[in-house]
Amino acid sequence: MTDSELMFEGFNLMLAGMGFVIFFLFLLIYAIEFASKMINRFFPENESPTSSQPNQSQSTSVSNGDDIARLRPVIVAAIAHHRRQQGLK
Repeated sequence: MTDSELMFEGFNLMLAGMGFVIFFLFLLIYAIEFASKMINRFFPENESPTSSQPNQSQSTSVSNGDDIARLRPVIVAAIAHHRRQQGLK
């Protein structure tokens, strides 16, 4: 075989391999989309009522403020402990 024939066969093999990979990726995409549709069809997500959502967000913001107030002394104590340990070393 000549060099040009080998190059032609190499390109031929490369294009066949790339075509197979593209085909497999498209097949994989469609299989995932199909599985997603089947899962959503047989196991739909439960929808929660919209009226309870604002109440939950308000209570969350209040509890976050309480958490910060409760955690402030803990954080200060942890920093002081760390500084004491650094001073001993």
